[in-house]
Amino acid sequence: MNISKKQKSILIILVIGTFLGFLNQTLMNVALPNIMHEFNIGPGLGQWMTNGYMLVNGVMVPLTAFLIQRLTTRRLYLTAVGLFAIGTLIAGFAPNFTILITGRMIQAMGAGVFGPLMNVIVMNLFAPDKRGGAMGLIGLALNFAPTLGPTLSGFIVTNLSWRFLFFIVAPLIIADFILAYFLLQNIGEQKMLKFDFIGVVLSSIGLGSLLYGFSNAGATPWSEFTVWGFIIIGLIVTALFIWRQFSTKTPLLNMAVLKQREFVIAMLINIVLMIAMYGGALMLPLYMQTIRGASAFVSGLVLFPGALVTAFLSPWSGRLYDQYGVKYLTLIGILITAVGTIVLASLTLTTPLWFAVVGQFIRQLGLVLVLMPIQTEAFNALPLALMPDGSAMFTTVRQIAASFGTAALVTIMTRSSLSYGKTHASTLDVLIQLHGIKITFLTAAALMLVGAALTLLFRNKAPRDFI
Repeated sequence: MNISKKQKSILIILVIGTFLGFLNQTLMNVALPNIMHEFNIGPGLGQWMTNGYMLVNGVMVPLTAFLIQRLTTRRLYLTAVGLFAIGTLIAGFAPNFTILITGRMIQAMGAGVFGPLMNVIVMNLFAPDKRGGAMGLIGLALNFAPTLGPTLSGFIVTNLSWRFLFFIVAPLIIADFILAYFLLQNIGEQKMLKFDFIGVVLSSIGLGSLLYGFSNAGATPWSEFTVWGFIIIGLIVTALFIWRQFSTKTPLLNMAVLKQREFVIAMLINIVLMIAMYGGALMLPLYMQTIRGASAFVSGLVLFPGALVTAFLSPWSGRLYDQYGVKYLTLIGILITAVGTIVLASLTLTTPLWFAVVGQFIRQLGLVLVLMPIQTEAFNALPLALMPDGSAMFTTVRQIAASFGTAALVTIMTRSSLSYGKTHASTLDVLIQLHGIKITFLTAAALMLVGAALTLLFRNKAPRDFI
């Protein structure tokens, strides 16, 4: 991909920030037991290390659509990176859990801006027939970072302190701030938009409640109010938010993006992928550590080859999109992902670990062919004026689908294990849990087939056909 020096420098700055933001979504998972022990807290409070980050991150995304248009690119990115750096330092030196969570929340406020802003800048910076390659490079941040998180975290926590998870990130994000200060230029036009305060309140309560309810569902029965109650509140308030966006003259999020057919199809496929990907990704570490008794570090190593294929092939998948378009590339990628998921569904108590590595490798190979082309297709369907709103909506739906997918597949695993245990009372506990994991992987594979069917709705045209 031939890009100018200016484009390359901006792309590097964006990839570094977005990579660190998405890395932090999964970086704390393995470190959680050590943090709980040091601060003497239980799992219910400890899960907020991840859930709280995802919650604030998700709430920030719709607001970012307004901020992208109201503030200059440079000011918004520097503010986001600055918040992320401050939060990282606060968390790294936190004397207690309250300060640690506060640091994570401040991190998330900055990180919530990275993804949508990056998408808008790339769409403005590159011609339609070059966007796939650019978004492929950005796939390093969006898809490689969350996969790398558990492996990196396992290594650092095993050999150092959990605080180094922040101390290693801090100099990198500060360096990105310095690069952005000197090299980042303003992209697009600044608009003097009116601030929709009611829209911000409704989106924050609605999306926050949905994400909170689905996050709780991963470890709490759906019959608890903290699950179903917050999901219902979230659905009602989010519906009010959507109604307001259609009825007000100054919407926080322009719903006109939903009139674009290709954007809607890409978003629906992305929902299916997020549910299957995030929920399915949780199952393999559970299998490794709970069923096979492997350490967190060994579990991370099993995931690592899949992370590497994501890193190496993300730019390549973008170039394939630029050359061939989305329809068949996405279909092939989803089917490959389904095959890898079925391989993981065949794991037993004695399966060699290399077999799990192969299954995860195939899954990631398929996903890397799908995720960035789908996102690029969604944004290529929009005029530049709607890009901030489309980016915010796509990212918000991605967050909710990931949260819901994790909760839904964990519930399937739990329920199928309980059901199997009742009919096989004399079976070992590990075999009962293994049955639940197998059923969950098969469910994820079935969802992939739904996604494959949706790809047939795409018009078969290359991205260069877009105006």
